[in-house]
Amino acid sequence: MRRGGNSRRNQKKSGGEKPGQKKGHKGVTRQRAEPDRPVEVRMGRCPYCDVELGDPVSVESKIIEEIPEPQPVIVTEYKIAHYTCPRCHREVVASDPDCPKEGIFGNNTIAQATVLKYEERLPHRKVQNVLKRQYGLDMSPATILDLTCRASDAVRSEYEEILGRIRGVEVLYVDETSIRVQGEKCWIWAFTTPAETFVVIRKSRGMKVLMEVLTRRFTGIIVCDGWKPYAKFTNRIQRCWAHLLRESEYLAEKIAEAAPLDKALRRLYRKLNDALEADPPPETRRQLWYMARAALRRWIRREYASEKVEKFIGKIENGFEYWFTFVLRSDVEPTNNRAERALREHVVQRKIIGTLRNEKGTSIHERIMTVLTTWAQQGLNTFQMLRLKLMLSG
Repeated sequence: MRRGGNSRRNQKKSGGEKPGQKKGHKGVTRQRAEPDRPVEVRMGRCPYCDVELGDPVSVESKIIEEIPEPQPVIVTEYKIAHYTCPRCHREVVASDPDCPKEGIFGNNTIAQATVLKYEERLPHRKVQNVLKRQYGLDMSPATILDLTCRASDAVRSEYEEILGRIRGVEVLYVDETSIRVQGEKCWIWAFTTPAETFVVIRKSRGMKVLMEVLTRRFTGIIVCDGWKPYAKFTNRIQRCWAHLLRESEYLAEKIAEAAPLDKALRRLYRKLNDALEADPPPETRRQLWYMARAALRRWIRREYASEKVEKFIGKIENGFEYWFTFVLRSDVEPTNNRAERALREHVVQRKIIGTLRNEKGTSIHERIMTVLTTWAQQGLNTFQMLRLKLMLSG
């Protein structure tokens, strides 16, 4: 279910409770840092009467965490040796992992500029300002774009490996949202699992994107909303209950006869989740599945006066085979919130940048966001991982 949303409505339903932790919640204290060096803070004479103070009567320990002063750029001259092999007579050039083959900026600079742009959401001019302020490094926004392009090239193989693994998973969460490229409406697709996320930007929102990314050989279960291309692509689907309950709630607030339906759907969803919490055996899951289908079918077969409610019932009926996959499979979640969360970062960036400028920027965005998101999901340091990829590609 979606969190947040209309906070006033949520507070009204919950009796006016304020958001945040409830009374009695045990707080978490920040772990105390280990000091790198001791500093003795002493005085020789009394500031009031100028008498010698002697030894202190007590010593108070106060640990302060401080960032270093802005650091100057380290400029290194690499004297690269060229050889002629005495046997094959070919030219052999020495290499150093910290010396990129292209350009005048090192791997740390490329990685830092890329992380600032795609993880910290800074436009190119803001990245320019940060590098100038922190390191005295002066470069143009166009140069920063070029650095992100080099980072994109360095992670190309990682991007393709993630795609290969996504195609072989048993459960995949998929969602899409609009994004502009050169002012033209396109779609950014997120294919995600608990460990990895793959991103593509295409002009289409249709099944051909699923065919391109997942291929006909995909045999996993897709958790998604009710967008028609998913059902055309596969019948191994779990429809999103968060979408369903949001729509039923909206109808219940507007139309009186929808209120019992909304309550019944919520009761059924809650009952199933409570029953599945103990991870019951397959036989019990199958019984729950039959029970849930029968309960939902009873509500579908009722007659409704409102055209809007009838239309909603039609949506439920059209996806009838896809509402209870999660009951049979413990590895399938009942909502598509995982894919929606994967898209949130792109939605925020869309608000900041407005539009991607060209295909080059689109390709950079796809690759960099894919690897940064995946590394973050796996608990890896994104800067260090990107720097490592740059070193290996050099």
